[in-house]
Amino acid sequence: MNAIYQAIYSIRANNHRGIMKLFTQAQITRARARVTPKIINALIERNSDVLNHDILVPSTGCATWNHYFFCPEHSVRLQWERRSPNKHRCPIDGAVFTGEPYYGAWWRWLNGLNARACYEVAVLWLLTDDSGYLNKVIALLMQYAKYYPDYQVHGDIPYNGPGKANAQTLCEANCHADFARGFDIICSVLNDEQYNYIADRLLRCGAEFMMQHRCRQIHNHEVIINATIGMIGTILDDEKYLDFAVRGEYGLLYQLEHALLPGGMWFEGSLHYHLYALQGFIAFEKLAQKGAYSLMGHKYYRQMLALPLKLLMPDMTMPKVNDCVNGQETIVHTDIYEFAYGYYQDPQYAQVLNHIYMSMPRTSIDALFYGEDLPEGTLPPPAKTLHDPGSGFTLIRNHPGRAVCIKHGPYGGEHDHYDRLNLIVFNNYRAVIPDLGTTGYGAPLHYGYYKNTFAHNTLCVNGLNQPPAAPRVLFWEDKETVCTLVTEVAWVTPPALPNSKVRVEWDKNSYDGIIFRRYIKVTENLLIDILETHNPHYQCVDGVYHIASENKSVVQNSHDFKICYPYVTQAKEQPLMGKKRLVYHIDEPLSITCFSTNTCTLIQAKGPNNPSTSLIDYLVLRSRERHVLQVFVTDFTGQGNIDIVREGHNVIVTDMTSGKVHTLGLYLLTDRIQ
Repeated sequence: MNAIYQAIYSIRANNHRGIMKLFTQAQITRARARVTPKIINALIERNSDVLNHDILVPSTGCATWNHYFFCPEHSVRLQWERRSPNKHRCPIDGAVFTGEPYYGAWWRWLNGLNARACYEVAVLWLLTDDSGYLNKVIALLMQYAKYYPDYQVHGDIPYNGPGKANAQTLCEANCHADFARGFDIICSVLNDEQYNYIADRLLRCGAEFMMQHRCRQIHNHEVIINATIGMIGTILDDEKYLDFAVRGEYGLLYQLEHALLPGGMWFEGSLHYHLYALQGFIAFEKLAQKGAYSLMGHKYYRQMLALPLKLLMPDMTMPKVNDCVNGQETIVHTDIYEFAYGYYQDPQYAQVLNHIYMSMPRTSIDALFYGEDLPEGTLPPPAKTLHDPGSGFTLIRNHPGRAVCIKHGPYGGEHDHYDRLNLIVFNNYRAVIPDLGTTGYGAPLHYGYYKNTFAHNTLCVNGLNQPPAAPRVLFWEDKETVCTLVTEVAWVTPPALPNSKVRVEWDKNSYDGIIFRRYIKVTENLLIDILETHNPHYQCVDGVYHIASENKSVVQNSHDFKICYPYVTQAKEQPLMGKKRLVYHIDEPLSITCFSTNTCTLIQAKGPNNPSTSLIDYLVLRSRERHVLQVFVTDFTGQGNIDIVREGHNVIVTDMTSGKVHTLGLYLLTDRIQ
């Protein structure tokens, strides 16, 4: 180690500030030995907007929310440009947006770039000795410390705490996490005036604000907020902050003990937020892992680390359920798994890292400082069927490139969607009956379309949203080539809501007394899907499918009508007399045969895909009878020579091509469904 680092550690050893918490001397030495010009250049490029310009820090709390920085028509992120705080272009058609909410969102983006640079440019200094990087970090931290105490409290983000530099408490925490890490790296070369100015006016002021506005709930926000307060407490050796963040009510330990479902799934039900919460926990542990406040010895992190790897779809992405913006379904979390592998030495974490590095170089900060030598072998595509009621998922995998995923977990709060018993189907390694996920939360289609029941492959009543409910598994059987799952959700008692803020966007009256059962049987070539609904008040009951096809038109010999779903157009309907076979082209033909014993209408339409620059096919079976039976049989071979009949409590599906007969018994009916 060269003279500057020997001097730093000598200073630290002899003053009240202590040794750097984030990296050990051994980790710094190893990182400097590993670093290459390519890694240095990548870090420089990531921070070019800050490094190549004069310091720009807002003098007032004008920043708002990054989710506002989306095109309202196409639901895609606008192009952020440093030189253009007032004009923002859509990457699809070049449309320009000005004023609010885009102006405040532009400043939020800049705050994020500045905060990240405090950490990453400090790392550049640590790796290169270049005083220019050190001076940039000092200038950024001093500027924010100058203005931060006087930023006005603001923010009108629904169901979120307010901010000062930004418009929500979560954003304060995300920025302060990077401020704190950068400060930790450089603090020993600051003079006393600089040290105290930044520590008091930025870090402590931020920690006090976050403590005041952390909510009393289980939520990913509270994890990130707690983690940042704990990081500041660790760096400043302040046990008040650590006790609040880790051991207090709704602190990090409380979140782990109360916010995980029995199977280890984060209660919000989104794999994106599962990993996002885990990122917060691990960010804290990187500073606290050897101290009395570390939670690494508990079982919870291991459960959270393993779960996403069990739920992978054939294309190695996670199910795109609940609030998940495009791209967030991909596991790229080297900041989690590099640290976890170094600590736990679990071979599966090495496998997932090897999988990630098949599509990107191993050049991250976490790989440099925490990374261990990885054994050969990448994460294999999941091949075994998974039935995990404790986490709320069943994934039937009985053919290469195919998966049938049923979501049957409890309602998870504001980041959940209104889609109990939602279905996702992959075939030939792509989603053919997809979950659309969502877009930026400030875009109109987030609340107006993507979160809604009709935008999912499930039961929709009167075109309105399902209330929260806790589904239950009634039957599960996994044979060698055939899997059968029966699940139920009943809107007959008030729902048990999580201890978390929720947005009430459902229609209780429409679903009052509704009992919905879904019977799934997956064979070698068929998906047999029966939707059975007890409809005591004769509501309009829709069984909804979305098909990611290449079809240019919808059903012929039918008439246009106005469907009750917002943003859904080109709707055509026809009576369903017995059964109807439809063919969709998705690389190869895929046939879906529809059947009902009720007076039923078959509806086809087009609605926004994600992004909304393209359309997706809607297939709907609609009935208003008291007892509704709707059957969808998907033939993955595309032949679709299917016969369907109902005999008593049995639905009998015959594949006329192979001659195989499949019987699904409705024998689990109780006297409450007549």
